[in-house]
Amino acid sequence: MRVLIVMVLGAMCAMSQEATVETKPSGEKAVIIPVKTLSGDSFNRLAKMLSVFNVRYVADDHLRTIVVYAKPEVIEQMRRVVEELDRPGSEAAIGRNIEMTMAFLRCSMKPRSESMPIPADLESAVRQLRAATQYKHIEVWDILPLRLQEGKQTEQNLVFPGSMPEVPGAVPTAQIHIRPEAVTRKDSSRYVRFDQLRINLRVPYLTTRKGGEPGANLLVSTQFNFRDVGLSTSGDFKEGQKTILGKISGTEEDTAIFVVISLKVLE
Repeated sequence: MRVLIVMVLGAMCAMSQEATVETKPSGEKAVIIPVKTLSGDSFNRLAKMLSVFNVRYVADDHLRTIVVYAKPEVIEQMRRVVEELDRPGSEAAIGRNIEMTMAFLRCSMKPRSESMPIPADLESAVRQLRAATQYKHIEVWDILPLRLQEGKQTEQNLVFPGSMPEVPGAVPTAQIHIRPEAVTRKDSSRYVRFDQLRINLRVPYLTTRKGGEPGANLLVSTQFNFRDVGLSTSGDFKEGQKTILGKISGTEEDTAIFVVISLKVLE
């Protein structure tokens, strides 16, 4: 009887070992796949697409990494997908539509007799500028609405209405280059992350030329030329909040141009 019990226990142990060997994954390993370009909602779209491989993985937007536990051949397939989508213009990068309003404010230290009223939605930005700078006369030069798309480069040429008072007959222009990299979330707010927001302005200014014979009355001719100025920035900008971008020098020492932007992410 004792011999029979030992034989039965031995058989049960052998069956248990065989079951363990059969259910243990074969050749699987953990690998970190870095994500270099995508972030925010773009990163989340990429992570969701990888679910088709039906393996275990963890995606972390803050670390911009995807940790995969799978067989080497599956990991290589996932790595190729990540490399294909982790670039500007890919399916994962192109995402939400964004409405952006760009208001150009002309600021001067000199008071002017005529001034257009400030729109109600820009009054807070104007008050902030008056409190933080020496520019007391502020007027809205132009307001430009833009439709952007997450992950897509947008370029816009702008011709400002009318000429500048100090340079009659000369019309300023602007070239705008914008690329919203991703829509991100912080707490209960959404932000648009720009990896490029560049404004190039061509601003006219007066030039004076003098000529004539020595000792005679000088002949004075007034013309205008253009000065190229602008600003370039990047970073996260909060949805629904008006943000004042950096100062753009004007045509004179006591003038400047400020740009106020506001954003709305469309569902």
